[in-house]
Amino acid sequence: MEKISAVILTKNSSRLLSEVLEALQTLDEVVILDNGSSDNTLEIAKNFKNTSIHYHDFIGFGAMKQLGANLAKNDWILTIDSDEIASKELIEEIASLKLDAKYCYTYDVKNYFNGKHIYSCGWGNDRCIGLYNKQYFNFNAELVHESVIPLNNNPMQTLDLKGHISHYPYKNLEGFLDKMQKYSTLFAKEKCGKKQSSALKALSHSIWCFFKNYFLQKGILQGYEGFVIASYNAQTAFWKYLKLYENNENSHH
Repeated sequence: MEKISAVILTKNSSRLLSEVLEALQTLDEVVILDNGSSDNTLEIAKNFKNTSIHYHDFIGFGAMKQLGANLAKNDWILTIDSDEIASKELIEEIASLKLDAKYCYTYDVKNYFNGKHIYSCGWGNDRCIGLYNKQYFNFNAELVHESVIPLNNNPMQTLDLKGHISHYPYKNLEGFLDKMQKYSTLFAKEKCGKKQSSALKALSHSIWCFFKNYFLQKGILQGYEGFVIASYNAQTAFWKYLKLYENNENSHH
């Protein structure tokens, strides 16, 4: 069995962290990279023998995940968020495989809201590159919407795992609003000067996003939860492009 280090970014992540870490207890190491928790996140992490805890100011999701991988003692990295619980099947599958360093491994992500499995609004058919060897791959340095990329001109090759991770991104509506604020600001900062925007573009992106999520991607079939998610995605699109417009205007003065 290859020795694997899970890497988890945390900030006030106490909501699900016990369950997240319990699912990873058989791994050789879990790297916790915290960027300023004020709740009991770190006390929870200290209860697990295979955790190592590190601290760094937030520098963007991609750069934070790069740093987490660099802090890991093993080459094999399982990247997992503090609101994602790995299935027993996935951990056993990873342990049983002879891993090939030239491949990244993907798993299915099952997304939940209000206790309901969400298959609509673009939340279904969600596969994630979650396991890679850091000698061949790493995250890019994007502030948000980071992704795994090959190093040294290696080809991007993936293999699918059968196991899955359960993702519980939002406890309630307040969680949606907090994330909307955070992600829209990061998007506007990252794209400033690189992408054009306007109030009309913000509005059109928002309307199209709601129509796509709610009707084309069948959010309407998932009742209240589908409506909330489609509305959240639409509002996030609106504020992303409006903040980008403001940032672009301010950069010219």
